[in-house]
Amino acid sequence: MNKELMEALDILEKEKEISKDTLFDAIENSLMTACKNHFGKNDNVKVEINRETCDFLVYAEKEVVETREEVEDPVLQIALEDAREISSQAQVGDVVHVEIKSKEFGRIATQNAKNVILQKIREEERSVIYNQYFEKEKDVVTGVVQRYMGKNISVNLGKADALLSENEQVKGEVFRPTERIKVYILEVKNTPKGPRINVSRTHPELVKRLFEAEVTEIRDGVVEIKGIAREAGSRTKISVWSNNPNVDAVGACVGVNGSRVNAIVDELRGEKIDIVNWDENPGNLIQNALSPAKIVAVFADPDEKTAKVVVPDYQLSLAIGKEGQNARLAARLTGYKIDIKSETQAKDAPGFRYEDYIDDYDDYDGEYEGEYEDDYEEGYEEGEYEDGYEEGYEEDGPIYDDVTEETDAPDGDMQDEADTSDPAGQEE
Repeated sequence: MNKELMEALDILEKEKEISKDTLFDAIENSLMTACKNHFGKNDNVKVEINRETCDFLVYAEKEVVETREEVEDPVLQIALEDAREISSQAQVGDVVHVEIKSKEFGRIATQNAKNVILQKIREEERSVIYNQYFEKEKDVVTGVVQRYMGKNISVNLGKADALLSENEQVKGEVFRPTERIKVYILEVKNTPKGPRINVSRTHPELVKRLFEAEVTEIRDGVVEIKGIAREAGSRTKISVWSNNPNVDAVGACVGVNGSRVNAIVDELRGEKIDIVNWDENPGNLIQNALSPAKIVAVFADPDEKTAKVVVPDYQLSLAIGKEGQNARLAARLTGYKIDIKSETQAKDAPGFRYEDYIDDYDDYDGEYEGEYEDDYEEGYEEGEYEDGYEEGYEEDGPIYDDVTEETDAPDGDMQDEADTSDPAGQEE
C-alpha cells in the first residue's frame, strides 16, 4: 500500500474538493507523459493503478523475437532469451509485459510528469470554483471588500474574487477594505485564468433576494413579490401579494416595528423602500403605487397601458415626487404611462373628468360604475382634504420630506405630463 500517495490524495480531495478519480487520471496521464519523454513513444505503454491501495504499475507490451539481433526497436520488441526471464513460457510472437521502473526516468521526464499533475489539479480547481459560483448566478452572496482597482472594486467571495464595476456601484457608496457587503451575482464566465464573476449593487433583483432571505412568508411562497422598481441609492417600490387571506403581505414584509424592512434598508445604506399591495385592478394598483399621495380618481386604459390620475391640488408635488421620482417608479412598477394632474388642472383637461368616460360605460360592462364617481365626488366633501393634508404630512411627511418643498410651485409648473419613462431602460 502506498500510504504517502493515499494521504496526499485525501488532502487534495478535502481541501480542493477534487475527486480522487480525477487525481488518479492525472497520475496516469503524467506517467504516460514521462514514458513518452523517456522512451520517445508510449503507444505500447500501459498504466494500472489500484484505487484502493494506491499501488501503481507501469509496463510496456513488447513482441517476442527469436534473437537479440532481430530486435529492430527495443521499445516495441524483446528477444526470446530476455522474455524467458520475465515469463518462462514465452514463445516467439507472444506479447510480454515488461515492467517500467519510474525511478529510471530522467530529471526532465520527472519534471514533465509533475507539471502534468499540477496542471490537472489547477484545471479541476478552477472548474470546481466555476461550478460552485455558476450555481449561485442570479443570487445574493456576502463578500469582503479587498481593494479599489481604479474605479472598480475587488470583492472576495471566499474561494474566488468578484469584480464590482463602476456601473454596478451605487453612487455615493464608499467601502473600506475588509468591509462585508452583500452583492448580486450578475454573471459567471469560465476563462483560462479561472472564473470571472461580475457582481452588482444596483440591480433590482438584489432587493428581491434580500426580502426573500429576510421574510419567511416570501421564502415559503405565502407572499409573492409581483414587481420591483428601483433607483439605486435613492428609493425602491415593490408590490406584494398574499396567497393567504389571513396574512397581510405588506405587514409581513415590514415586520414587527419595521424590523424586517429596516434590516434591508441598513444593508442598502439607507435606501428608502415603499411596499404596496398588488391588485388585479389596474386603477387600484396605480393608486397604491403612487402612495403616500392621496388620489381622487384613476382612469386606466389597459389596452394602451396609459393612465390619467387626478390628485388634490396640495398633493400634486407629492404624487409626482422630487424630480418626478415617485411617478416614475410607479410607472415602472405598474407598466403604465401615468399622467398626473391636480383637480384644478383636470377640470379643463380632456380625459381627466368622469364625464369623459360616461359614453364608454357599456364597453366596460359596468366595471367602473360608481367607483370613480364616488372617488371623485368624495374629494369635495367639506373638511376631508384638510384632514388629509394634516395626516399626509404628519405621518408620511418625514419619509417624503424631500418632495414637499415643491408644494408651493405654481400650477403651471406641473401642467406638463409627468416624465414616467424609464431613461435607463432597466428591466423590472
